[in-house]
Amino acid sequence: ARPPWNVVSAHRPRHQHHCCHCQTAWLCCWVADFSPSLSPPCTPLTHLSCLTQNISTGLAAVGVIVIARSIRVITKFRAAAEIPVRFIERNVRLRGKVHSITERGIEVEHVPIYLPVISPLLSKHRDVSTAPLVVHLAGVELTPEGKMWLQKNLVPPQTVWLQLISREDNTLHCLVSQSRGSVWSYCMNEELLRLGLARRAPIAGVPPGSPLHWRLHKRLHRAEVKAEKKGLGLWKRESLWERASKALRDNPLLRLMGRIFKRTRTE
Repeated sequence: ARPPWNVVSAHRPRHQHHCCHCQTAWLCCWVADFSPSLSPPCTPLTHLSCLTQNISTGLAAVGVIVIARSIRVITKFRAAAEIPVRFIERNVRLRGKVHSITERGIEVEHVPIYLPVISPLLSKHRDVSTAPLVVHLAGVELTPEGKMWLQKNLVPPQTVWLQLISREDNTLHCLVSQSRGSVWSYCMNEELLRLGLARRAPIAGVPPGSPLHWRLHKRLHRAEVKAEKKGLGLWKRESLWERASKALRDNPLLRLMGRIFKRTRTE
């Protein structure tokens, strides 16, 4: 009588080749223990065929995953609610064109990434109408001069990059960057603070004490300190003559003498 299969397997070397029919090593070994004639050893040619088939299947699966994820990247977002949560959590950068600057904020039309084959197919099945996203400069409170500077330097249809920080209702709080030349770009949040045209404000939607909060706080604080040291914008210091003139005007004794002098002249 033939001993049990596990006993045979313990005293007999297992078949180490991957079967080209089942493509599973342990099943091939199990069949070989009971009926060696049903499990012929794989030749190098059949083994290479199995390996090629497995690689092709794996690449096809990876391609499907990449295409499925890229659908979101090439989708045109027309409202803040359409942007996936993971995009905001990962602080993804989106490209857009300035539409207008209003009291609500900067209205930016999202410009998705263009893929030669997939993008035309999506545009045929989706609404191609344009709708801007409402963007606020994260951690920045503009002065009236800052709003004028923003309207002067963000002229439609300039291209900007939006680094997502948080979402509040239908408004995006972002770090807005603009290209300066072919290589360099600058963050407009920091630029406004650096020129003294804005002051730091609480960063909406970012928990205080979080790593993201500290990184943004450090960047914005450094820019504001530069404006304060140079006395730019709202940090502008009065000159010596201006301070002296103001002190004289505010002196009560001098004001009284001025009234007496005017009264004597009228009499």
